[in-house]
Amino acid sequence: MTLKHLLAAASVALGLHAAPALAQDAAVEAMQEYMMFSDYESGIILPQQLDQTVFETALFVDTRDAGQFGEGTIPGAVNIEWREVLDRIDEIPEDGMTILFCNTGSLSAQAAFALRVAGRSNVVAMQTGFTGWQQDAAYKP
Repeated sequence: MTLKHLLAAASVALGLHAAPALAQDAAVEAMQEYMMFSDYESGIILPQQLDQTVFETALFVDTRDAGQFGEGTIPGAVNIEWREVLDRIDEIPEDGMTILFCNTGSLSAQAAFALRVAGRSNVVAMQTGFTGWQQDAAYKP
């Protein structure tokens, strides 16, 4: 193998090694930009804010697993498990409010954050989740 071939192989190896780091840097940069310029409550909604108008115009996404979804959910909600939201982003509209929820709000908050970093500014996580909705929702059909 000539020096030219060794240098070419080394360049390819370095490029392959650096690619994940560059992708990670871009992801971190996107998250930092989102966090620096978002309002404090821009990514959340409370069950008490879910009046009939919000309920009738928003898309509800239950981010729990299929078993929990099958046991009961908010009427009309669709099921996209929290870790699948980026894989299924095409099922989440770019306009109109989309409300993500889980049992308590923690997993849906992660899903909403990922979607918001990915550019879906219309997505919010419902604090206190399905449990909070059952107890405190301003409107329940």
